[in-house]
Amino acid sequence: MSNFLSSGRIYVIDTQKNPKAPSLHKVVEPEHIIEKTGLAYPHTSHCLANGDIMISFLGDKDGNAQGNGFLLLDSQFNIKGRWEKPGRRAEFSYDFWYQPRHKTLICSSFGAPSVFTQGFNLKHVEDGFYGRQLFVYDWPDGRLKQTLDLGDSGLISGEIRFLHDPSKDTGYVECVLSSNVVRFFKTQDGSSWSHEVAISVKPLKVQNWILPEMPGLIVGLLISLDDRFLYFVNWFHGDVRQYNTEDPKNPILVGQVYVGGLLQKGSPITAVTEDGKTWQADVPKIQGHYLRGGPVMTQLSLDGKRLYVTNSLFSTWDRQFYPDVIEKGSHMIQIDVDTENGGLKINPDFFVDFGAEPDGPCLAHEMRYPGGDCTSDIWI
Repeated sequence: MSNFLSSGRIYVIDTQKNPKAPSLHKVVEPEHIIEKTGLAYPHTSHCLANGDIMISFLGDKDGNAQGNGFLLLDSQFNIKGRWEKPGRRAEFSYDFWYQPRHKTLICSSFGAPSVFTQGFNLKHVEDGFYGRQLFVYDWPDGRLKQTLDLGDSGLISGEIRFLHDPSKDTGYVECVLSSNVVRFFKTQDGSSWSHEVAISVKPLKVQNWILPEMPGLIVGLLISLDDRFLYFVNWFHGDVRQYNTEDPKNPILVGQVYVGGLLQKGSPITAVTEDGKTWQADVPKIQGHYLRGGPVMTQLSLDGKRLYVTNSLFSTWDRQFYPDVIEKGSHMIQIDVDTENGGLKINPDFFVDFGAEPDGPCLAHEMRYPGGDCTSDIWI
């Protein structure tokens, strides 16, 4: 199943009859969703144990974030209605993860569609059009029971992941603009949830850019199925990172590789070290291809040994910061993972060029495996 954020259309793709040639099974039209629920701008989908499908929506038809909520489809992809209960409402909605054993769903709070679909503007952050909260719901009842304000350390909360072990009461969320990864967890008495910064990517002093300092702009958060490693990318800086999370409170950086970004050699932008020296990242070609743009979304093989990375965030943001991706299309690369000691290495033999599609350049974003993967599987 796929959704198109701007159009609001949900496509159901049949991959069972012929996995090499998937066919369109059904389309859930946006006007039907709006008519029955008032919801628009779909984002994350998760399958539920009863066969229903649940999708977060970022706002209403006018792009107002306060119109957000969750849509339920039955197993035949018919609209059932909204999941969350009337009453106290969340200010934003974006990515979500539920943990049945802890009777909790937690949702992040990216921003208002009316704003981010037009491109990124720092003033919109100051004006409150982007979120810095996590919203905690009762599961499966749908009652909003707690709001965690992450403050300036949690500006623009994005991808959110619980640990895969269903008994664990902890997880992480990327905070895009603050470039922090925040850990959330149950309080000692088990009655509520709390949070703390677990990983912080420092902004870099730069030359020839729109600001004197450049944040990492963290996206693509992922946790390996065995909960030993956490991955994310810095869309601006251009690096992919691997952290050991065997101690969830103290993640340790064990792997890092540059696969694009605004600071790669050949760019007019340079980073400046504390002693005044300048540097740029050495990004190799793959099969003769320059790595355009910055890394965005990630997906990990089930054995944890192969990390796949795409490089399109959102078309208006791509056009603003990486116009080459719009003009020439995006790509997918593979990074080999050392699952024993930690470590990342670009695979020189794997390159999928979405700029070479028959109908013209395409923009690749999220990746999913048939049958489950590291970013969609939830155990009960």
